[in-house]
Amino acid sequence: MQTHPELDALSPIMNILGVVFFAVFACIQSIDALDFRGLHSLVQRRLPQHAKDFTFEALPEKGDKYIVGDTVGKRGAVTISCTSISACSRGLYVYLTDFGGVDIWWTGSRLHELPSNLPPVGKPVTGDAVVEIRYHFNTVTFGYTTAFWTFEKWSLLLDWLALRGVNLPLAWIGYEHILSEVFHDTGLSDTEIASFLAGPNFLPWNRFGNIQGSWGGNLPTQWVEDQFVLGKQIIQRMVELGMTPVLPSFTGFVPRALATHYPNASIVTGGQWSGFESNLTDVSFLEPFDPLFAELQKSFILKQQAAYGNVSHVYTLDQYNENDPFSGDISYLRNVSSNTFSSLRAADPEAVWLMQGWLFFSSSTFWTNDRVEAYLGGVEGNDTMIVLDLYSEAQPQWNRTNSYFGKQWVWCELHDYGGNMGMEGNLEELTNGPITALQAPGSSMKGVGLTMEGQEGNEIVYDILLDQAWSSTPLKVSDYVAQWVSRRYPVQPLPAAAQKSWQILSTTVYNNKDPNSQATIKSILELSPALTGLVNRTGHHPTLIPYTTNTTILPALKLLLQASDVSSTLRNVPEYRYDIVDITRQLLANSFVDLYRHLITVYNNSTSSHEHIMSTGSNLVRLLGDLDRLLYTNENFLLSTWIADARQWAGNGPRANTSYAAYLEYNARNQLTLWGPNGEINDYATKQWAGLVGEYYSQRWKLFVDYLAGIKQSGQPYDATYISRQLLAIGQTWQVQKWRGTKGQSWGTKGDTFDVVEEVLRAWA
Repeated sequence: MQTHPELDALSPIMNILGVVFFAVFACIQSIDALDFRGLHSLVQRRLPQHAKDFTFEALPEKGDKYIVGDTVGKRGAVTISCTSISACSRGLYVYLTDFGGVDIWWTGSRLHELPSNLPPVGKPVTGDAVVEIRYHFNTVTFGYTTAFWTFEKWSLLLDWLALRGVNLPLAWIGYEHILSEVFHDTGLSDTEIASFLAGPNFLPWNRFGNIQGSWGGNLPTQWVEDQFVLGKQIIQRMVELGMTPVLPSFTGFVPRALATHYPNASIVTGGQWSGFESNLTDVSFLEPFDPLFAELQKSFILKQQAAYGNVSHVYTLDQYNENDPFSGDISYLRNVSSNTFSSLRAADPEAVWLMQGWLFFSSSTFWTNDRVEAYLGGVEGNDTMIVLDLYSEAQPQWNRTNSYFGKQWVWCELHDYGGNMGMEGNLEELTNGPITALQAPGSSMKGVGLTMEGQEGNEIVYDILLDQAWSSTPLKVSDYVAQWVSRRYPVQPLPAAAQKSWQILSTTVYNNKDPNSQATIKSILELSPALTGLVNRTGHHPTLIPYTTNTTILPALKLLLQASDVSSTLRNVPEYRYDIVDITRQLLANSFVDLYRHLITVYNNSTSSHEHIMSTGSNLVRLLGDLDRLLYTNENFLLSTWIADARQWAGNGPRANTSYAAYLEYNARNQLTLWGPNGEINDYATKQWAGLVGEYYSQRWKLFVDYLAGIKQSGQPYDATYISRQLLAIGQTWQVQKWRGTKGQSWGTKGDTFDVVEEVLRAWA
């Protein structure tokens, strides 16, 4: 086999100052090297008026422990002592929330609202993490949520993570730059590499080896370079905040042209994924036992170290995400993992392999226990690997695999498929499940983590799991919710109606104990209209509503509105306004189901006329119009934000690259709708956003109603194939539109939330 010694050469891609900076933080867990500058910067960012009021000190102990107390000899100041930067961050968070009554949310930071005179601590408060690892991110979150983010949005999220005690976040941004350099060194051309890389918000599935290439045009070089710059900013901030980034590695997925350059290499073809045509899937996989694999791995990791410094030894590497191995032979599977890990250790002698455990659930027929044991067993030692038990809250795999046969693993909450927005959760399981698993005989559990596919609403279910990581006993849900609501709505006194509203939600909507309907309830209004198959789905993307709307969502909304009648200042709280829109959105989404059922009943009635169908169906379209108006009143529910975030990477004003902007917008629109050139994963990453509801979902449902009325009048039979083609055509047309200049679309908010909610309640409650 031909080899390339030049692959071992280091390709400098970062200036020396950057390398030196990262080296300063290389040993962040060593007490002697604790550097609090990142925490002081966080305080300066979020609490500038208190920049000199917080002191951080190191504790000469192991683990993650903090002590929060008043600063001796300095009134109105706080000292936080800790064993790690992450523990100090958590200690700061405890002070801010428990004593200051402020918090940082996805909707923004309220930390600057901390009282000018810092509340005293009194008796010092001590806290310990009950698990070593607090993990965050699913690989696909980088497609469904953060795909088009600039560093400003990343900065808010990273501060959110640090304060909640996360110490092991995934760091994918910039991967394609380094991977392309590795491929260039093998002799692959720009064209050959471009044919492999996916579109901007589809890159996660390219990294997983599910898809290759882009159906909207080749990934521009500008995107690759800009993301590399962003990635360096993100990793620098992670390290400053005491987090160890989980870095990418070479997985084995390669452009097809590599087989031409290396005809003797062991390259196999992966399986077809989710109905994509073979040119967009069937990804080539370089077998890890081929010597070329180790060469490329070493090249990748050395280039990555040159770019970021020696900031981490933990590497994410998933080879069989929703694609089964080439062979199920036990020795083959052990050989694959053994050589994969050897390649990591050859490049980094301290390497730890992190992988998602999703494959053991999604392809459980293939991954029998003996195969799981063989694959994991190929990695020598138990502290050399971390498995993310991705769906612990509903479909745990740790219990059927004997705690992953001794490998370290993390209890994770999946949730939020595709970034869907339905209100759903199981607070009791999120507090009891991790503690039960941690205390199980022979447990090798080392952490808890958030592995949601998207980050859209349901913030309480994510907060409570990260907080559970700092409690050795299950948190009492009722007390937790009451405290959470008090700091979410920092109004004194907080009206009792607000607490009562969330008491209802937490014991019903967020008390879903049915694993078949967990992971965010999807509304049928986001699905392609059909006569059957929409309502009461369970399993993946459930539409079954496991509660009664009129005794849960409706009274909770009315109580929350009553709270602002008692205290009008509530209406100035961004999180309160968000929740009012979100709960009203859920009310309308659930009401749509009743209207749909009535439409189908009327259609199936042999005596119903064309007029009956049109009259009944018009209610569905009218509700969607009201939902769109509601969503337009809040900046967190706008399609225009998603599109603007995408287009901004092409520049703004007269210097904007218009063709690049159109490419980015196409990708952004396609994922929300067809998810593929021909609707291969249609309606998966749906959102209830203003503009998307009014311009897309409404159009589809109007077509469906008109079609039912037309065939009722003509006497023609229902043709499912015909209506599917028409709906696909709507999607194909909509995704190539441009936001600017489209009639009726708005870049920002419009209308008053409370006026629209009042109208909605009159019309639909």
